[in-house]
Amino acid sequence: MGVTARELNRSTLARQLLLRREPLDAAEGVRRVVALQAQQPASPYIALWNRLADFDPAGLDAAFSDHSVVKATLMRLTLHAVHAEDHPAFREAMHPVVRASRLGPRFTRSGLSAEDADQLVPRLLEFAKRSRTTAECEAWLGERLGAPPGPGAWWGLRQYTPLLHAPTAPPWSFGHRPSFIAPRTSPPRTDPEASAASLRTLVVRYLSGFGPASVADVAQFAMVRRTAVRAALADPAGELDRLEGPGGEELFDLPGAPRPDATTPAPPRLMAMWDSVLLAYADRGRVLPPAYRRVVIRANGDVLPTLLVDGYVAGVWRPVAGGVEATAFHPLPEEVWEKLAVEARSLVGFLAGREPEVYRRYGHWWKHLPSATVRLLPGG
Repeated sequence: MGVTARELNRSTLARQLLLRREPLDAAEGVRRVVALQAQQPASPYIALWNRLADFDPAGLDAAFSDHSVVKATLMRLTLHAVHAEDHPAFREAMHPVVRASRLGPRFTRSGLSAEDADQLVPRLLEFAKRSRTTAECEAWLGERLGAPPGPGAWWGLRQYTPLLHAPTAPPWSFGHRPSFIAPRTSPPRTDPEASAASLRTLVVRYLSGFGPASVADVAQFAMVRRTAVRAALADPAGELDRLEGPGGEELFDLPGAPRPDATTPAPPRLMAMWDSVLLAYADRGRVLPPAYRRVVIRANGDVLPTLLVDGYVAGVWRPVAGGVEATAFHPLPEEVWEKLAVEARSLVGFLAGREPEVYRRYGHWWKHLPSATVRLLPGG
């Protein structure tokens, strides 16, 4: 069975709750979309505003506080918000990658070895049964070592240890100075068999939120070797659908998962910075046209907040005095501008009680945008 590029786009939008806003609470919304990138504190909130009907940000505050949604270093060694029930398997699946990347030369130059880290992890988790600041953790590590830790020691240990980020400050639960807390679940298993089994779980969850997808897509999402992904996708029981992608590539999917028709309407959206739909694939053209990739994804990795029109990135946006400034990279019909204006009024109202000028620190990127159509979408 073949799948067209536009059908892949609509499948992503359906599973990411971007064809219509769904009446779900915050925790269930996060579960449905599998993972929200969370290195910018506001972005999970704006991501859910785009996806959930009548979304109340206090619901996500509460989910972070009661640990039904957790924030941790996971796929691609990046901060993600995930449902608490997904976290153990996701962390176990990522363990080999985290160990290789965080206990390498930068860590060992501090004078510690990987074996030292293994011995410190359970003690650090015990120490972090309540929320601990970076300063407290560094002091604790210094006491264990009998001397101030060398450069790279805490950097490696804090990400190798399966710590969660603890809520610290409004307006978006997490400030720019993180605190850490141990998960309420048992420590993730670290043996190869557990990692392989959990990678299979991660792959199935990924397909539920982002499929159909190729081996390369899954490897990109998790930053896992393709050989490991192929092993996780091995399906002797025939539990996965195998499809042919628009370029002839083999795609995998879950039987019965939504695959809407290519003609399914897709409403405009004002997407968060680092929204997962832009980054979850090796072929990001599923949602982000190749011509706009370098404009939206900056050289240092910043991913700008985007306009989604007919399911594809068509420009960027930012809050300004009086509303939302929308920059379109190609001409848009007047009816699309009207729908974007409705979204903008809703977003301005959503941000008003939290951070009206969200993403302001990234405003310098607008000096580097190509010539484009710019409109102020009023907030009132």
